[in-house]
Amino acid sequence: MSHKFSVKDKKKLDNPERRKLLPPEATLEKLQLYKEDIVADVGCGIGYFSIPAALIVGEIGKIYAMDISTEMLSEVHVRATENNVGNIEIVKTVENSLIVDDESVTYAFICNVLHETNDLSSFLQEVKRILAWDGKVAIIEWKKQESHMGPPISHRIAEAELIETLKHMEFQDISKIDLGDEFYGIIGKKQRE
Repeated sequence: MSHKFSVKDKKKLDNPERRKLLPPEATLEKLQLYKEDIVADVGCGIGYFSIPAALIVGEIGKIYAMDISTEMLSEVHVRATENNVGNIEIVKTVENSLIVDDESVTYAFICNVLHETNDLSSFLQEVKRILAWDGKVAIIEWKKQESHMGPPISHRIAEAELIETLKHMEFQDISKIDLGDEFYGIIGKKQRE
């Protein structure tokens, strides 16, 4: 059974420590998010990354803020309104069904979500389905080590295991991004053979 984040803990998703460890704008830039990208923020939570991503991609770009929690999505809506951000579309999903059309996004962003899935391969296959050719998947996960925060170590996914899964799923140009002591970042591309 996977470890699921509880909605009652949503205040943990935006606090000074998280902003220090994963500053949203700088993190998205490290993970190669660009102006005009069409982004699926998969498991967006309260929109911690959705709002800054919307500003980075600009008016031509778009953010699909996706989550299984109506309460989290309501928070994204409030934050988008407060920040006068109009290029975010709220998408209520179910696990392994991201609702949007095939090949409709150029950038799939998944932060600290994969360790919560019941079937990693099925989940990533669904992400691959919505990703356009030459689109990128950018993943942040907890390092598989003891820590004073985050999920239990037994629920974390080792970086090497995730890279191997992405290779098996035929993602190309897989690269590791340094995100400090607590997290690791991985980028992969969906390319034709």
